[in-house]
Amino acid sequence: MGLRGPRANPLRPTPGRVARAGGDRTSGTDAHPRTDETTRASSPATGSVADTADASGVLIRIRGLGFRRSDRSILDGVDLDIQRGRVTGIMGPSGVGKTTLLDLIGGQLRPDAGTVEVEGRDVHRMSRRELFRLRTRMGKLFQSGALLTDLSVYENLAYPLREHTLLPESMIRKLVLMKLEAVGLRGARDLMPAQLSGGMARRVALARAVMLDPTVVLYDEPFAGQDPVSVGVLMSLIRHLNDACDLTSVIVSHDVVETASIADYIYVLGNGRVMAGGAPAEVRAERSDWVRQFMQALPDGPVHFHYPAPRLEQDLLG
Repeated sequence: MGLRGPRANPLRPTPGRVARAGGDRTSGTDAHPRTDETTRASSPATGSVADTADASGVLIRIRGLGFRRSDRSILDGVDLDIQRGRVTGIMGPSGVGKTTLLDLIGGQLRPDAGTVEVEGRDVHRMSRRELFRLRTRMGKLFQSGALLTDLSVYENLAYPLREHTLLPESMIRKLVLMKLEAVGLRGARDLMPAQLSGGMARRVALARAVMLDPTVVLYDEPFAGQDPVSVGVLMSLIRHLNDACDLTSVIVSHDVVETASIADYIYVLGNGRVMAGGAPAEVRAERSDWVRQFMQALPDGPVHFHYPAPRLEQDLLG
């Protein structure tokens, strides 16, 4: 599938495109939004990431982050920065806490130590209302796609617009069709999720993730379970959307080749901390045995294959 040039960039915000729902909803689907709500709010809780990031260009700043599940430490003193406008890859073997890190960034989990700042504000000190407003500026592609199975492709994309804006149905229809055109699935709008292939479902989920024109998009294992053609399409879409729409993209993945080929910067997580960080070429040249084993897919090395467990003979002999 070829990506269209600047002529067809349906993911750019349209003038007066979003009237974000405040406290009260108007009745009826064709109610016109108030004039003062047709642009993005500028308060610290709702302002765009680009407007409130510090001068260094850091949009997401993580310091001393710790998180545990029962008696097992998942993250232990993680420090990293996500730069505005870049595609940042967060990589590592399965089970090192990559998806957990995304959940901490979005405020779905609370850390045991450290801070996560988005838009210069501590996510875990926000009120519930502020956190929900922040999430409207953050899109997320879930690992499973997470499409609503009882809704058509069209209704899946229309849902966040109906939930979070006061746009009339005529505008919602245009925006949904434009987003589907961007991922090559405008003709599939009436299909149900069960009728989609794995690659198609992932592209629909991507279109839904950018439905509200977010500034930050979090991708949780976007290439997992996809055939080579679908992977190539997803890689092109992620890179193209990031550059054309001035997004900031965070890709969590253990797919080394695919992530390194589109990322501007990579962090490698392991043993609860950041094992390496830098441009893809710099990480590939890392001398650490742990990092080399992961980046080169070597079978032997310090990366643990087994999940922590008692000795086998203890389990067998009871």
